[in-house]
Amino acid sequence: MTADTQPDPTGLIAALDLQTPVIGVYDAPDPDGFAPLVTPGGTGRGPCLFDFYPFWQDGQTLHLTADAFGCGGCGRSFFGIQARERDDFIEFLYSDEGLRASRGLMAAWVDNAPTYRPEHDHVFVGPLKPDLFRYLRTVTFWVNPDQLSVLQHGAYHHHAWGEPDPVTVPFGSGCSELVVPFRDLSLPQAVIGGTDIAMRGDIPPDALAFTVTVPMLARLCALGEESFLGKRFLARLRSARGGSLA
Repeated sequence: MTADTQPDPTGLIAALDLQTPVIGVYDAPDPDGFAPLVTPGGTGRGPCLFDFYPFWQDGQTLHLTADAFGCGGCGRSFFGIQARERDDFIEFLYSDEGLRASRGLMAAWVDNAPTYRPEHDHVFVGPLKPDLFRYLRTVTFWVNPDQLSVLQHGAYHHHAWGEPDPVTVPFGSGCSELVVPFRDLSLPQAVIGGTDIAMRGDIPPDALAFTVTVPMLARLCALGEESFLGKRFLARLRSARGGSLA
């Protein structure tokens, strides 16, 4: 595999019995190659990124820019744009939505939570585009609990005792979980996402997101039958589910 070649997820998708398209986040200089595109419009009061979940299933890619990013949470997550005044934002998250035990705790999160800083002017969220692999930043699998278990095992397959855990479950908006928690995209890391209750109504009730960096994708795609994918535990689980993890 070269730096310009996408790891092939075909075998992993088959092992998961995955029927939902795998989604990538791309940071690219222009929209060439990403069609068909859909745009959210809006700069703070537009639709949630996950309103476009059905579009991804239909092969379309969401196109985000600093001038058209939909809801304020998405603008903050992907472009560092604060669509609301700080105090108003804190009041909304703390008083209106009750997301922290105190205003101070909520303020500390607002003031310190990182955001993604794109290299280019365009961010795309949609089906994988192997020809545009050089712009790929993260990959998300939409999975049920059984499929999540398989990916969790895969992420730990090369983990050595004492190393930082390769999988985390961060707090944040659903869109932020697609890229923001990764402080270093060059490391093999994964995040369990889709946990933001504000967006869960836009995805199937049994779905969670398992988002990985490109190095972690390469590790997962390299798993073979000699790993747990070809052993008894997974075979027994598949049998218990009637022959499929889907």
